Order: sequence, then structure tokens, then C-alpha cells
Amino acid sequence: MRAQAVDGTIDILLVEDNPGDVRLTKEALKFAKVTNRLHAVSDGEAALKFLMQRGEYVDAPRPHIVLLDLNLPRKNGNEILKEIKTDKSLRNIPVIILTTSNDPNDVAQSYNHYANCYVCKPMELSVFHEVVRKIDEFWFTVARLPMA
Repeated sequence: MRAQAVDGTIDILLVEDNPGDVRLTKEALKFAKVTNRLHAVSDGEAALKFLMQRGEYVDAPRPHIVLLDLNLPRKNGNEILKEIKTDKSLRNIPVIILTTSNDPNDVAQSYNHYANCYVCKPMELSVFHEVVRKIDEFWFTVARLPMA
């Protein structure tokens, strides 16, 4: 059973500053046949505005899940993660760190700020598609998510 909005879609917030990675993620989700609405923002401040439904994001949906890069302009991923997990209205949204960093310090810091999962972006397209499929399979099929 998938965690879905009333209309059957899954809202995913992708926080990623690399347009190529945004495009790859969209392709991988389509390849994995995920019924979703992917919302992408390119920096940390925009991510928080989206999540808190402020400014140009006042009508933004509450995402079912956040895919968060660490290396972002304006606010880095761990700063965003810390703010999400300390805000009572946001903390139940699962946050998956999806980054190129394989640094053990980044992994530890992310989990210290209550990341729900840490995934290193693979360089090969087919492997990236498989990783996104597994994220979909676990988070939207196996795990039970709070209602958005």
C-alpha cells in the first residue's frame, strides 16, 4: 500500500542544486513508475520556505518525503535537516539524504540530526535508477508514512 494524497499522488520534495541531478531523479522516478508529483528547489532557504509554505510556496503541498542533498547554496543539507527535525510541524516528514558525499563525518552528522536514511548517489545511470527504485519500494510500499 502506498502512502498517497487523496488524489492518489505522492508529493516528493527534492532539494538539489544541480539541474542535471534533478533531471536524473525525475527520469529515475518515472523509470521506477512512481506515481508522484516531484517538487524541486535548488537551495536550502527555498526548501524551508516550501516546507513552511511561505512566500511563493504558500500553496505548496506538504510533501510525503524529502530527498535532500547536503551540498547546497544558502543553507547546507544538514542545516535544513536540523531545522526540519526540530520543528514540530515538520519532524514527521521522512528525510532521505541523497548526496555524492561518502564522508563518514557527513553520514554521522546527518544521523545525529535525525535523517531517516543516508544514500550516496551512484555515478552510473542504471545504478542510480535502481537506487531510486529501492527508495520507492521501501518508503512507499514497505514503510508506513504519516499522512502529509
